Amino acid sequence: LKMKSIGVVRHVDPLGRIVIPVETRRILDISVGDQMEIYTDGDAIILEKYKTNCIFCGSSEIFLSYKNQLVCKDCIKQLHEFKKIKE
Repeated sequence: LKMKSIGVVRHVDPLGRIVIPVETRRILDISVGDQMEIYTDGDAIILEKYKTNCIFCGSSEIFLSYKNQLVCKDCIKQLHEFKKIKE
């Protein structure tokens, strides 16, 4: 992960909010109502647009969530077939 400063400083408001500049939202295709995922790395806070894709293939056709990971039908089928081979 390579971080790059964009030269913008924002204050945290009394409710803990920070406004993401409109230019940054346009570049990163972040729209009103989008969900953001929050990570920490040491003393850094990382925001990332929340992805709702299969953890294995990236498909957006999600079938189930297993241990907070999203999995599509095709990958579930392949995992099931793999399990049969291993047995």
